[in-house]
Amino acid sequence: MSDGVITDGVSKVYDTLRKEAAAPLPEPITGPATKETQIIAIYGKGGIGKSFTLANLSYMLAQLGKKVLLIGCDPKSDTTSLLFGGKACPTIIQTSSKMKEAGADLKIGDVCFKRDGVFAMELGGPEVGRGCGGRGIIHGFETLEKLGFHDWDFDYVLLDFLGDVVCGGFGLPIARDMCQKVVVVGSNDLQSLYVANNVCSAVQYFRKLGGNVGVAGLVINKDDGTGEAQAFAESVGIPVLAAIPQHEDIRRKSANYQIIGHPENQWGPLFGQLATALGEAPPILPEPLSQDDLIGLFEASDKTSGIVLDPATEEDMCAASSLSKPSLEIIYDTV
Repeated sequence: MSDGVITDGVSKVYDTLRKEAAAPLPEPITGPATKETQIIAIYGKGGIGKSFTLANLSYMLAQLGKKVLLIGCDPKSDTTSLLFGGKACPTIIQTSSKMKEAGADLKIGDVCFKRDGVFAMELGGPEVGRGCGGRGIIHGFETLEKLGFHDWDFDYVLLDFLGDVVCGGFGLPIARDMCQKVVVVGSNDLQSLYVANNVCSAVQYFRKLGGNVGVAGLVINKDDGTGEAQAFAESVGIPVLAAIPQHEDIRRKSANYQIIGHPENQWGPLFGQLATALGEAPPILPEPLSQDDLIGLFEASDKTSGIVLDPATEEDMCAASSLSKPSLEIIYDTV
């Protein structure tokens, strides 16, 4: 940038990003599944504990004899880090780009890795400001199709999606019936339940358009016993599949990349119950709450009360001198 003028190079980047944002989303490739696989999309607010929940849940499912594929659909690419002891998996988007540049074909072993019966991969995404995360999701699934996604033999495919991103790519499983049911992860705080409520709204919207996806239920993470998440689930008409307590042992082991969803761990029964509930829960059509009803789940003492909306005026917005403008109208005296 020179003297406030954007250089031609930066301007071209902006033009490219604008064109990318304006272009319609491509239709994803679809095909019939060759096995009765449960494909489940897990949504929740960023940082709420989806990756923690999914890593332990997928591990427990494998311990129960199920064949599980875990796919991270978060641009942060951290869904599988707990499963692999903090190691980052090469992402599908970055790896496929490198292979294409090298003139080589992408193979499943380049992007899919396994541990104790759990198969896992990361779609990945663009760096901040360098592309659309939703388009990255679509590109990632197109690559999976080319690798034979519909022919794979799994009991469960678990998809980890951000719930507080509203662009089309992140809503793909709900909008295009790419999964049978959705699980939301939340906690006893307003922001995570706001996201959970938005996911329920999306499910309801696409069901009205002829979709088939439903909500299997809510997983309460870091449950401190205050009850707002439980009340939310009851209000929208979905079950609580599991309540993972806010406990120092869980926090410490998660921070050290240790799996606790194991039959021999003290938390094993909790994830075993979640695994069973996940498989048995039917896809439910939820009834999302209004903004006021959602806020109403929290105690009045936690909110500032008595506030009313006070409309602004033109005088509030402008300096007094700018409101008094001389008129150019000519007024003639009348006899």
